[in-house]
Amino acid sequence: MPDASAWRIPLPHTAAAVPMARALVRTALADAGAPADRDTAELLTAELVANAVEHTSSDAPIELVVELRANGCQVEVHDGDPCPPGGLSARPDAGRPDPWREHGRGLLLIRSLSSDCGHRPTPHGKAVWFTLTAQRNGPAGA
Repeated sequence: MPDASAWRIPLPHTAAAVPMARALVRTALADAGAPADRDTAELLTAELVANAVEHTSSDAPIELVVELRANGCQVEVHDGDPCPPGGLSARPDAGRPDPWREHGRGLLLIRSLSSDCGHRPTPHGKAVWFTLTAQRNGPAGA
């Protein structure tokens, strides 16, 4: 893939956005033959979208942006809340979430499984993103 390809997809501000986003990311990566791990991309996308639905105003739009790159992909979720997501920039070893709580592990997953992640302001709120680099072929250490 010499050039990056990108999709911008508006999502409903409901729980239905999560499975929609998972399917869209899986389809985009599969159709383009992107070298990133589709299962990880789906999981991390679901976390970002679920956070946007849960932690932002229901009148603010949510948008999924999938950018395919020669060396992997970047996924962004745009929402209308300018406040940065708590815990996305924390070090992976800085405090573990309580295993008995229902919430609190999504951003840890994103930090741990992505090649890079972060957030940035947008004119209408913020974008929270992660990147995945190309999968290695064969077993680890081969």
